[in-house]
Amino acid sequence: KNAELVNNVKTGKEGVVRSMSTKIINDERNEYECKSYPYNEFGLLGNLFLCQGHPGKVIHVTAKKRTGSLNFINCLNKGLGENFADPIAVGGTFLLTNGKAKLHVMPGFSCAPLNTEDDINHWLRFFEMSGPLTHTSVFVSKDPGLDLRLEHSHCFSEHGDGGHYHFDTTPDTVCYEGYFNLAETIFRVDPPKDTHMIGRD
Repeated sequence: KNAELVNNVKTGKEGVVRSMSTKIINDERNEYECKSYPYNEFGLLGNLFLCQGHPGKVIHVTAKKRTGSLNFINCLNKGLGENFADPIAVGGTFLLTNGKAKLHVMPGFSCAPLNTEDDINHWLRFFEMSGPLTHTSVFVSKDPGLDLRLEHSHCFSEHGDGGHYHFDTTPDTVCYEGYFNLAETIFRVDPPKDTHMIGRD
């Protein structure tokens, strides 16, 4: 079954999995469930930031009251793209500490082809969910020719909400706090033979 995964895995001899997954549990009633995901594998699609987990310098970002149409990650990525000629890849975590957000949760696989943005948006299940929401996020300022999804953020919460982040819905009261780091290398694993730009927001 499809789900929105928030991956947090420590590898090695003392490896642990502290991941969360949100999935549709009742299609007719449009009900979802966010719970622990104890496995160390997944399928389909993932944007991952890998690090050694050592203490060190990070980029700490706080923001309140959205004034434009871009979401939190759009704004950070736009700033990188406007100020650096080379692609900059960033990963980390951010909290929506106050306010609400528009999220989606994938239902079961579609029986019909999804050929347009409208097809995808009619298939996905969209929800307004309340903070605090804890996100993991990966974003790249520009594609270095690897056919990347440039931004991807998923979240979970202690109160049962979670999914794929689109934007906050409470611009006057929203608060964000993020901790990020820079990637040294960008890898693309198993690129598709045929590609498209549908459903990349």
